[in-house]
Amino acid sequence: MTQKDITFVADFLTEHFNEAPELYNRKGKYFNVERVGQYLKDEDDDLVSPPNTEGNQWFNFLKNSTHLKESPLLFPYYPEKSLHFVKRQMEGVIDQCLQKPADVIGKSVHQAVCMSLYKTSQSEDSTPQLFKLPFLWNDKTSNVHYVLFTILENCISKIYILRRHTDTSRSVSNGILAVEFGNLLNNSINESSDSRCYSCLDAHFYDDETVTVVLKESVEQEGKERVLAQLPLS
Repeated sequence: MTQKDITFVADFLTEHFNEAPELYNRKGKYFNVERVGQYLKDEDDDLVSPPNTEGNQWFNFLKNSTHLKESPLLFPYYPEKSLHFVKRQMEGVIDQCLQKPADVIGKSVHQAVCMSLYKTSQSEDSTPQLFKLPFLWNDKTSNVHYVLFTILENCISKIYILRRHTDTSRSVSNGILAVEFGNLLNNSINESSDSRCYSCLDAHFYDDETVTVVLKESVEQEGKERVLAQLPLS
């Protein structure tokens, strides 16, 4: 250790572990605790060494502001409490704030339509994840919601497009349809191959009229093709 290291340790011990007679009546608190650790204790007791807020610019600003002094928008400060105590207080306030919107939103949601996409076995343990790539898009011009997704298993070369009107009382034509890529790209990738099949790695709406898809060659071999395609929604 260098002399500088020894000085740091000595200064730390001198500052934080001097005997504190005023603390003798407190259970187990015969010495000043390290000032950072006291904030992390999960207890409701007051801090042994509360911070000195004298000269703090934020507190001075609040004291001198008539509008902010008693503002309900500012979370109250507890200078004698640990961060765990403040955390519990804040969680309680946040839960209270979110409860009313959750009740209102929950009561306003209802099922508009039910579609059977696939069937699985009764055993939940053996049921694979078949629903993939759900991507949502809202066309504000025509007031239509879109959902892009794929279903793994026998339909890896298909991408499904579900659309619903934002007004649940109205319907749209072709509420759900599938686009199959299959061998359609052979002419543009390799004209000599008749066996290439492509599956969808990802799909997003580029804009209200265009869907961008990332395709890969399904054959397991080195140097598989990757295709970035933009398809008109029409």
